Amino acid sequence: MLKRNKGLSLSLVGAAASLIALGAIAQTAGITFRNTITGEVLNFDDALPEGKDTEGVKQFMATGKNPYNEDASCLKQGEQLFLSACSGCHGHLGEGKIGPGLNDDYWTYPQNETDEGFFSTIYGGAQASMGPQYQNLTLDEMLQVMAWVRHLFKDDPQKATWLTDDQRKAFKPYAGHETLPDNPPGKCPPKAK
Repeated sequence: MLKRNKGLSLSLVGAAASLIALGAIAQTAGITFRNTITGEVLNFDDALPEGKDTEGVKQFMATGKNPYNEDASCLKQGEQLFLSACSGCHGHLGEGKIGPGLNDDYWTYPQNETDEGFFSTIYGGAQASMGPQYQNLTLDEMLQVMAWVRHLFKDDPQKATWLTDDQRKAFKPYAGHETLPDNPPGKCPPKAK
């Protein structure tokens, strides 16, 4: 029993160190993630312990740009996460239901046009039924969901400010019901079963 508790203690210390490091990365990059409604600084201590130290999360915390946008391996996983965690309110194609549409160039919260703002809304919640998702999705899963939502975009790619210039040139508005390949190469390896 003592060994198990010691291992758990070491895991908690490691998780705390990861959170401190994430906060330090975000602060040194000049990024301060704030609650969409209140403007309060978000507390990453509440995040699920898994998925905090992936390369994608580290890169995002340092830049405020989602490295998973347009990565086929992340889109496949993001689609599945979106369908199970988000589509009930936002629609299967992000068209909106109880919650606002997410697939066009109108944002209920204008800061969601940026990856930093969109992440803050998912993590910390917003108004009405949009509660914080930090106990439902890991930080890495939030980035995957964001990539999928960005992929659903159906309007003028010039308004897709989250895309790089190269991504914008190659972008094709989402036509609906595409089939993504299983286990494509990329930054989001398939989860072990």
